[in-house]
Amino acid sequence: MTRAGTRSASSNGRAWVVPDALRPTLAEKYGPVYAGEEADRRIRALGVFGACGDRVVGRALELGHPPLVGIVDYRSRREEPVPRGVYRALGARKTVRVTNPPGQLTEQLRAAVRELVASGGGLIEVDGEEDLGSLALVEALPLGATVIYGIPGEGASFVLVDDVSKARVRDLIGQMELRRSAGGD
Repeated sequence: MTRAGTRSASSNGRAWVVPDALRPTLAEKYGPVYAGEEADRRIRALGVFGACGDRVVGRALELGHPPLVGIVDYRSRREEPVPRGVYRALGARKTVRVTNPPGQLTEQLRAAVRELVASGGGLIEVDGEEDLGSLALVEALPLGATVIYGIPGEGASFVLVDDVSKARVRDLIGQMELRRSAGGD
């Protein structure tokens, strides 16, 4: 642990890698997209939700309505990164640091999401890229929850966690290439 409530997740070396053929499918929007005041209104009205992306997590916290789990990598394709202090309230619950390279969904990230959902929530800081963390959120959050993730230049997509979205995530992960790193189990 590097500071109170912060730890790095261990890795078992498994990662699901996005093949080129799956990239267009993953780029599709899986829920309605809202921006500005409409997005803010919808965030404020959410019950249990998870958020993936620096701007989306930061905005929910600015609105005083933190997600159960927020996933950030301290970078944005649109603007300068959100200052780390913006996430303090969520990170105070618990902060887990993971490694998740671009184009991959590591077991480390999936396990961190499951852990935080089960233990009352917190912040996941990603070394690498957090984009596929939205899949892990749909996987782990209970039915009826919502996952929001940022779409640069457009706003935020709101995905209801239901049997259909969970099945879709299982299907997408099943189409990825499972790999083990040299240091894995």
